[in-house]
Amino acid sequence: MEAPAAPHNPVETELTVTSPEQMRELGLKLAKLLRAGDLVMLSGELGAGKTTLTRGLGEGLGVRGAVTSPTFVIARVHPSLGDGPPLVHVDAYRLGGGLDEMEDLDLDVSLPDSVIVVEWGEGKVEELTEDRLQVWIHRAVGDTTDEVRQVTLTGLGERWAGVDLGALSA
Repeated sequence: MEAPAAPHNPVETELTVTSPEQMRELGLKLAKLLRAGDLVMLSGELGAGKTTLTRGLGEGLGVRGAVTSPTFVIARVHPSLGDGPPLVHVDAYRLGGGLDEMEDLDLDVSLPDSVIVVEWGEGKVEELTEDRLQVWIHRAVGDTTDEVRQVTLTGLGERWAGVDLGALSA
């Protein structure tokens, strides 16, 4: 009997973003690390920059359609304009808890072929996969401008074990 595989330690990096344009540029850089099957969970208060980051991801992935907040439609699919994966952008803010309520979105069916970005997904989509990228966007406190954000990216699972998230700060 083989021993179970040891869990991979999370891969983590922290960045400071000082403008909406830098947040979009972070999305562009992050898109280069993403591939079909990736789940990205975005967390942060209203107005933190989650949709701005996703807009950059969409540009970097080369998908069709303007990336806007899907708050009222819950999920929006942006097909690839090239040979890359489509982007599925989900806003789980208005949904209750648990994957049961999310099942109607068929995210488990879309995941192998898409990059799925979920805003407000904590406690709702973790069951989709052990491999995910958690992005926390915090507004800086103290004597700073309102545009400054601290972004913490944590790669969980085997998928992210060898990924250099620190390269995003370059």
